[in-house]
Amino acid sequence: MSDKPKIFITRNIPDQPLQRAKELFDVEQWEDDWNIPRDELLKRVAGKDGLMTLLTEKVDGELLDAAGPQLKIVANFAVGFDNIDVPACTERGVLASNTPEVLSETTADLAFALLVSAGRRIAEGDRFLRAKTPWVWGPLMMQGQDIWGSTLGIVGFGRIGQAVARRGRFGFNQKIVYYDVRRASSEVEAELGAEFREFDALLAEADFLSVHVALTPETRHLFSTEQFKKMKNTSVIVNTARGPVIDEAALAAALQTGEIFAAGIDVFEKEPEVNEELLKCENAVIIPHLGSASYGTRIAMGELATDNLEAVLLENRPGPTLLNPEVFKG
Repeated sequence: MSDKPKIFITRNIPDQPLQRAKELFDVEQWEDDWNIPRDELLKRVAGKDGLMTLLTEKVDGELLDAAGPQLKIVANFAVGFDNIDVPACTERGVLASNTPEVLSETTADLAFALLVSAGRRIAEGDRFLRAKTPWVWGPLMMQGQDIWGSTLGIVGFGRIGQAVARRGRFGFNQKIVYYDVRRASSEVEAELGAEFREFDALLAEADFLSVHVALTPETRHLFSTEQFKKMKNTSVIVNTARGPVIDEAALAAALQTGEIFAAGIDVFEKEPEVNEELLKCENAVIIPHLGSASYGTRIAMGELATDNLEAVLLENRPGPTLLNPEVFKG
């Protein structure tokens, strides 16, 4: 019997971090691309010293108790951690971690790709040609919104929001305005030419709006009917944060009535479901949660999750990206 710490990995992950984890730990894994059923998850976590979870796994008191008192760490393979009840972990003396920083640039790339695609009607044009629709070039055909020199509004000005601002400022000569509950430093504002706005003022000013807030009770349905009415009818909204930040039914209605011009959406309220009315919107570019989906970034996320497991379970030191470092006793 192995004397290595026992961990459970809740999904298929890239081979490089997986092989490293297998060298370090006694690994049990749910070897599927579909998420593990809850009842099976509660069985598999029993007796484990560490868990590597995804955003599809709800880490709450029930799961922590099913794992047992020997559980020391839950390493989330994601930057977001709304699937983890951090207070429940802290109460039980279990460390929790996430994977920030390593996916910021990749997610910013994707956000800007959605911004361009929705603003310039790229996905719509692709569908148009694939449907073999008769056409001839004309000055009024499939006009979109100019990106160069426009105003980019960013809601949530952390690492990813600032990375998007950098692309807009230096790649497309955009004016950067932002809203966050914590104002950025004067150095960051100066570097990016970013100007703080109150939320409603930002809605009214932005030509393009990119969302980068964590999902909390305060940000759930941060964008709904009232907010869309305050936006320009030429504006484009992009969401690569968390689905429930936007009320999908209200978004679909705003797109269908022309209250806003277009949307680029990577995340959804009830993944993997997508609102049926939103699916009907030609002016919505919708993709299946691809924000961090590059080969290099997914490997880096797996490596960072493994770093946290290794630090806590093998080296008796705090992991590099703990969410509740006060739990670590040494």
